[in-house]
Amino acid sequence: MKKTFLTLTLALIILVTINAQDYKTGIGFRGGLTNGLTVKHFMTQSRAIEGLLATRWRGFEVTGLYEIHNQAFDVARLRWYYGFGGHIGFWNGDYTHRYWGDAGVTYTVVGIDGVLGIEYSFKAVPINLGLDWKPALNITGYTGFWGDGGALSIRFIF
Repeated sequence: MKKTFLTLTLALIILVTINAQDYKTGIGFRGGLTNGLTVKHFMTQSRAIEGLLATRWRGFEVTGLYEIHNQAFDVARLRWYYGFGGHIGFWNGDYTHRYWGDAGVTYTVVGIDGVLGIEYSFKAVPINLGLDWKPALNITGYTGFWGDGGALSIRFIF
């Protein structure tokens, strides 16, 4: 009797844990002033890591983020999140606006990032839509605050 009770309890815990999370991994596209790829993977029910590969001004940037997710507005599959991380990237000043670089100069930057966003996972199809703001602070290279990191992400989830 004890074994049956323990087995049923364990099965119930596993079932609740699996159903509490909308997806484990998502891969897709991110579009905003920077465009690129996004990969998000949940390590626990509410903790995820996200990798971004983005391009802007004929340059390239790699970003890693640690995110904390919570349910939003008591709506199933709607979550808001916040987090932090870092980036490394480069771009050529020939292709920037005059305020963000000098012509003829190639920039290599390293910095820290924040993120604040909201996402929804559809039940009928394995698609996730996310909208976020990702401000960044370049510590080396072309230093300064970059507050224009908002984007829409569309991910295939599994």
